[in-house]
Amino acid sequence: MLSGGFMQHWQTLFANQNHKKTIIQGAIAILLFFGTWYALIQIDWVKVFKVQKVTDKTEHKLGKLFWEAFKNTEEEYKNTYVVNSIDSIVTHICMSNKIDRETIKVHLLSKDEINAFALPNGHLIIYSGLIHNSDNQEELTGVISHEIAHIELNHVMKKLVKEIGLSFLISMTTGNGGSEIFKETAKLLSTSAFDRNLEKEADIKAVDYMVTAKVNPEPFAKFLYKLSDKEHKATKNLTWFSKHPDSNDRVEYIIEYIKDKLNDYKPILINETWEKLKEELKD
Repeated sequence: MLSGGFMQHWQTLFANQNHKKTIIQGAIAILLFFGTWYALIQIDWVKVFKVQKVTDKTEHKLGKLFWEAFKNTEEEYKNTYVVNSIDSIVTHICMSNKIDRETIKVHLLSKDEINAFALPNGHLIIYSGLIHNSDNQEELTGVISHEIAHIELNHVMKKLVKEIGLSFLISMTTGNGGSEIFKETAKLLSTSAFDRNLEKEADIKAVDYMVTAKVNPEPFAKFLYKLSDKEHKATKNLTWFSKHPDSNDRVEYIIEYIKDKLNDYKPILINETWEKLKEELKD
């Protein structure tokens, strides 16, 4: 049987150990707090926000300049029925996915090329050749969704900053980049692909957009497969697909991704509207 003094001794020792443990834990917490605080104050937040502000301003100016360049060199498609129908598709995708419709600025250009591409600051260029060569509206919606994904994921500026550099892009907005460089940069956006990871990210995001909007994404995958056929009549005017390589891989991962997705699909445009849209393009 333990004596009262012995028990008291161990209770006191145990209490002292708990007290020391609490002190050590408190000291560690204080050190972590001040360590984090010290690390944060080393960051020049004014500079960070200033860079972001400069980047946003630059993107806005570049978008305007690039669109004006295409507008001045190519014919803008003016058919009201076609323009309104494409706007309906874009609006439906945006509203279904809580994308601010005002940030997507759609421009239709009269050109046989099968192409669509994004410019800085939400400008989306769609060639009439893409619409004409889409067998159904879901194919077209897939391509449009893919380009909207590039815009929403900020891929356009990432690509430009990586390949050209922010300082040079800023100089372009002040007129110091040179007309030839500006033309080559515009060509870069309209004819060359993003890197493989960004393209896959845009593909997956496009499928998500379509599923959320209750639009069947499978025709989008088939569209990629169809245009990979070199014997297809449309390949002579093909630009969009030629800048999106590895078609079979893309088809496979898109088909795999859409398994078990929502299948309560319905078209955005009624069939009569889609058929009339195609007829209007022939005139």
